Amino acid sequence: MAGMDSGNLKTARLWRDAALRARKLRSNLRQLTLSAAGACPGAGADALESPASPQLVLPANLGDIEALNLGNNGLEEVPEGLGSALGSLRVLVLRRNRFARLPPAVAELGHHLTELDVSHNRLTALGAEVVSALRELRKLNLSHNQLPALPAQLGALAHLEELDVSFNRLTHLPDSLSCLSRLRTLDVDHNQLTAFPRQLLQLVALEELDVSSNRLRGLPEDISALCALKILWLSGAELGTLPAGFCELASLESLMLDNNGLQALPAQFSRLQRLKMLNLSSNLLEEFPAALLPLAGLEELYLSRNQLTSVPSLISGLGRLLTLWLDNNRIRYLPDSIVELTGLEELVLQGNQIAVLPDNFGQLSRVGLWKIKDNPLIQPPYEVCMKGIPYIAAYQKELAHSQPAVQPRLKLLLMGHKAAGKTLLRHCLTEERVEGCPGGGDKEKCYPPSPPPVSKGIEVTSWTADASRGLRFIVYDLAGDESYEVIQPFFLSPGALYVLVVNLATYEPRRFPTTVGSFLHRVGARVPHAVVCIVGTHADLCGERELEEKCLDIHRQIALQEKHDAEGLSRLAQVVDEALARDFELRSASPHAAYYGVSDKNLRRRKAHFQYLLNHRLQILSPVLPVSCRDPRHLQRLRDKLLSVAEHREIFPNLHRVLPRSWQVLEELHFQPPQAQRLWLSWWDSARLGLQAGLTEDRLQSALSYLHESGKLLYFEDSPALKEHVFHNLTRLIDILNVFFQRDPSLLLHKLLLGTSGEGKAEGESSPPLALPTPSQELLRATQLHQYVEGFLLHGLLPAHVIRLLLKPHVQAQQDLQLLLELLEKMGLCYCLNKPKGKPLNGSTAWYKFPCYVQNEVPHAEAWINGTNLAGQSFVAEQLQIEYSFPFTFPPGLFARYSVQINSHVVHRSDGKFQIFAYRGKVPVVVSYRPAKGVLQPDTLSIASHASLPNIWTAWQAITPLVEELNVLLQEWPGLHYTVHILCSKCLKRGSPNPHAFPGELLSQPRPEGVAEIICPKNGSERVNVALVYPPTPTVISPCSKKNVGEKHRNQ
Repeated sequence: MAGMDSGNLKTARLWRDAALRARKLRSNLRQLTLSAAGACPGAGADALESPASPQLVLPANLGDIEALNLGNNGLEEVPEGLGSALGSLRVLVLRRNRFARLPPAVAELGHHLTELDVSHNRLTALGAEVVSALRELRKLNLSHNQLPALPAQLGALAHLEELDVSFNRLTHLPDSLSCLSRLRTLDVDHNQLTAFPRQLLQLVALEELDVSSNRLRGLPEDISALCALKILWLSGAELGTLPAGFCELASLESLMLDNNGLQALPAQFSRLQRLKMLNLSSNLLEEFPAALLPLAGLEELYLSRNQLTSVPSLISGLGRLLTLWLDNNRIRYLPDSIVELTGLEELVLQGNQIAVLPDNFGQLSRVGLWKIKDNPLIQPPYEVCMKGIPYIAAYQKELAHSQPAVQPRLKLLLMGHKAAGKTLLRHCLTEERVEGCPGGGDKEKCYPPSPPPVSKGIEVTSWTADASRGLRFIVYDLAGDESYEVIQPFFLSPGALYVLVVNLATYEPRRFPTTVGSFLHRVGARVPHAVVCIVGTHADLCGERELEEKCLDIHRQIALQEKHDAEGLSRLAQVVDEALARDFELRSASPHAAYYGVSDKNLRRRKAHFQYLLNHRLQILSPVLPVSCRDPRHLQRLRDKLLSVAEHREIFPNLHRVLPRSWQVLEELHFQPPQAQRLWLSWWDSARLGLQAGLTEDRLQSALSYLHESGKLLYFEDSPALKEHVFHNLTRLIDILNVFFQRDPSLLLHKLLLGTSGEGKAEGESSPPLALPTPSQELLRATQLHQYVEGFLLHGLLPAHVIRLLLKPHVQAQQDLQLLLELLEKMGLCYCLNKPKGKPLNGSTAWYKFPCYVQNEVPHAEAWINGTNLAGQSFVAEQLQIEYSFPFTFPPGLFARYSVQINSHVVHRSDGKFQIFAYRGKVPVVVSYRPAKGVLQPDTLSIASHASLPNIWTAWQAITPLVEELNVLLQEWPGLHYTVHILCSKCLKRGSPNPHAFPGELLSQPRPEGVAEIICPKNGSERVNVALVYPPTPTVISPCSKKNVGEKHRNQ
């Protein structure tokens, strides 16, 4: 995708000169633009389908007009008297109308007309007489029509300099075209040519030529005759080789050869010494073309999506290179000399097999566009590389200052349904204990059978699996209770080994979706290509045949689920391919077409995502491992399996990553007494530890950033409220999270009562002694606390002082509480309900909302705090509704976290379990989540608003920030398949249960020029105003500037 996108980006740059020339030509002309009063409200599909032909009347006194624009009027004929009234006309624009032939009136203007634009019409023929009359024409645009052929008379236009016949149905060009001796620019792309037109070889003045998207299959040897050619587009021309004569095009400056079948370049290619831009993306190159290395003037080079395995060291000779795209190849290493390309501004390396970056990589300091993901990086570590070139430079500088250190430590996550046996398995693995030892195990490590340990929520344990090799696992036991789902995704990270635990004693085939399938979907959506080991517990409670049947059933259903998902994605990718095979104009001509109106760029982005999902399926280890914690042989077999997988260098490159010794020491110092017991450290506390590790203040930032990205601690350098603090004690933070997500009212009440019992001591020595409360006071306090617990479990509401009681003894000082609440808010777990934006509370009680606890469908619990009520919905003039659909899995906790993320954008909100009513200013918005009601139905999340048609821009203004916030959150789930649609306003107004859905990609595209209405395919007679489908300005698809905390600290 990358190279193709780059080609699109460069299109404007390459053709800009032509546009500037056209503007300059018209700049001094007397111009007039006319619109028909009865014109249909648009061109494109609407103009073409409208039955009535609008009338346009020419004003008087047009004799001095030199440029006339009649575009976007839906005309089938030009106004009467056009030819006689415009004696001085030089430029005529008739684009986006309904002409089937060139109007005869054009012939009357031919003796002085120099520029004619008839693009985007219905032309099936031109008319020989009209063409013959245009003898002074210099620029002719016939693109986006239905022309099967061009008339021979075209060759008689001796003054013609620019000709555009792209997006037609041409199978050949007339021989007379060779007579256009002054032609400088010719665009014939997206036609039906089956060979390179030899007539073009006579056009010695030709400077720009585009024959892309024709099935040429080859080029003539004498193409060298086009000696003046500077820009040549041959994208998607099905070329397998280039002739030697091609290398004689000595004037070439820009060359597009992407999307062909080239396996090599001719050796003489190096003769193209004027070449500045070359696109060879999406070919079959296995070796870096040596012929490119002598091209010292090359500034842009695109080699994306080939099969390259290496980059030659002589690439440093391309000293003027500004852009280098090498993504999606098979490159295993980069030459040291690449750092000599100090002028580079774009370097794209994602989707390769690079493990180590060359030393002095920081010399590439000008690189602004940097993409490196999907590489098995170990030096610098992946987390450092993702931060950018300055961080790589700091890492390499630090590595030069101190000794390198290798940390063989792997994250191991135990996950599964409640009562699957995760906690007991963790104890048996990490403590090397065996319950019961019936098989004659080591008696020193045998324990009498004991009740299975009760999970306390999410727990973290360090396990030295192999002391001789220093191999350690950090074991995360993820609670299986549904109440923890909102925080579980934070712990799912790349580079971890996932153990999915299944209770074989209670497993039944019908329970596969909930006990196995949903967990695999969840991990695959969050961490594409993750390694998953399926472990079946309680094997001792199953008979031998039962055990075999259950393990085989799990294995079979996993294979079926993977096959179903992959086939579904392949079908969707095929639909995208079919849409791309039709050109944009065809896709935009009928709302019935798949991906109606979606640009090629967005389609390629969509296709690349489908390809990514297909190429990054889960790595599920087979077969299912049955385990009994009473059998030491089972446990040893599991340990051996985990160790053998962990030591696989290609699967877990992070296990072998190299760090500066000072960074490792800094991490260790944070976990040593006395600071190890504290909840957080100030930045200056960490700076002092950095000095002990040998890190000066200017080098500390990179070290803290790495420790944050790799999940060792939390340091939010982008948060004004948190950037002065370092949260190093993750174990205590997890304990605090467990307090909030244990939905046991008696346990919560007990914690509150314990907290109140120590309140007097916390006030300090200066406080006067407090009298012991009377029984009636204790009863009143218990009743109040019980009400708080009920409000929390029903509405998710808690005041700050009750939260402080709940978190004792974790939180002692008020500053601890304030920082912790800021952290929870940044994580998207809660928000302050009554805090004015950017202002203190002035002594009033702060209330916090935890959306994941809301139980009522549409509660109004906030009204008695805010003193406001949500006004009833006004009459819906026009509705806007953006719907996100999730066919495979809905990210757990997404709706609750999204509820927090949008809080800064809305006012007067009222939350339900699956719905939020709020206002953006005075405009109402509704956010709704609808869980799937069956296996074949997807989960959906929609964002809606309404306004009258003239004010519909206010509704777009209301929902656009909410859409962008959701897009930011969804970036945390790179393996998630979901679709976005704009629901038809007319269908919604009718109350249709199945409204038509326009492609969501239109949200990121500008409104089509000249189109005012779009047909709704569900009811062909109804037209939808374009303002109800396209936002006033395109939305941001993947905002790079906004980084979400969930993405940052998911690597814990």
